[in-house]
Amino acid sequence: MDYTASQSGFRQRKLQPDMHLRNSSGEGSEGSQLFEDTSGATPVQRGNRNQQAGPQAAGYPGQSILSDPMSNLAMAYGSSLASQGREMMDKNLDRFIPISKLKYYFAVDTVYVGKKLGLLVFPYMHKNWEVSYQQDIPVAPRFDVNAPDLYIPAMGFITYVLVAGLALGTQNKFSPELLGVQASSALVWLIMEVLAVLLSLYLVTVNTDLTTIDLLAFSGYKYVGMIIGVVAGLLFGKPAYYLSLLWCCAAIFVFMIRTLRLKLLSEAAAEGQLVRGARNQLRMYLTMSIAAAQPIFMYWLTYHLIR
Repeated sequence: MDYTASQSGFRQRKLQPDMHLRNSSGEGSEGSQLFEDTSGATPVQRGNRNQQAGPQAAGYPGQSILSDPMSNLAMAYGSSLASQGREMMDKNLDRFIPISKLKYYFAVDTVYVGKKLGLLVFPYMHKNWEVSYQQDIPVAPRFDVNAPDLYIPAMGFITYVLVAGLALGTQNKFSPELLGVQASSALVWLIMEVLAVLLSLYLVTVNTDLTTIDLLAFSGYKYVGMIIGVVAGLLFGKPAYYLSLLWCCAAIFVFMIRTLRLKLLSEAAAEGQLVRGARNQLRMYLTMSIAAAQPIFMYWLTYHLIR
């Protein structure tokens, strides 16, 4: 009995070191891993942690900005300053360039353009030259052929520049620089003409409803006759140029006289002045001077284009 007990005790003591060695080898193998095993549930826990931390990290600065009363006050103050600056800019711009009024001068249609071109070329048979009004406001040009517009002068200026480039090309003188000089010179002469008329109206002290845009429109109608003269000269030579230009010069002279006399001389009649008064004679001379200046500019800006 003693022998067997001692033998079993010996076996137990022998197995304990073996188990201790196995446990130590297992712990050593776990401790000696180079990379961490991420195939388990650990990434899900990390993703959950990131998802939980993400809204907090992303929402915390935005919430602090939106909840800050000083930032809201600064945003409201900045928007009010921007709106005030926009209104001030619109008012100051409208003083020099009345953009809202420009829409009236471009309210045209095809029928009006056709009738107006016919009136500029053949004004002798036209009877009624008064502009129609509706509640003290002139009607749009598309409803009244006597109303001034800016569409025909603008298109006439552009067409004149193109025709001038064509004429220079036929003379082997075309170049972008020369075409630019031609366009800029025509524009400068137009501006100088309008400024001279405004100065004359101021010196004569004429109370009229003519605006700067009206004078610009009336001064720009001469481009129609200039285009007709240059095209006739290119197609049929110098004699056709002089004949067509002479006709267009006479037509624009009559057109300007009959149009401006209602704007300038009618004011004198409304003021109760004598028809033969000195002031009324100055107005008549001014009207004739404006009309006579149109043929001069027409010839000056086109004679060098025909050889």
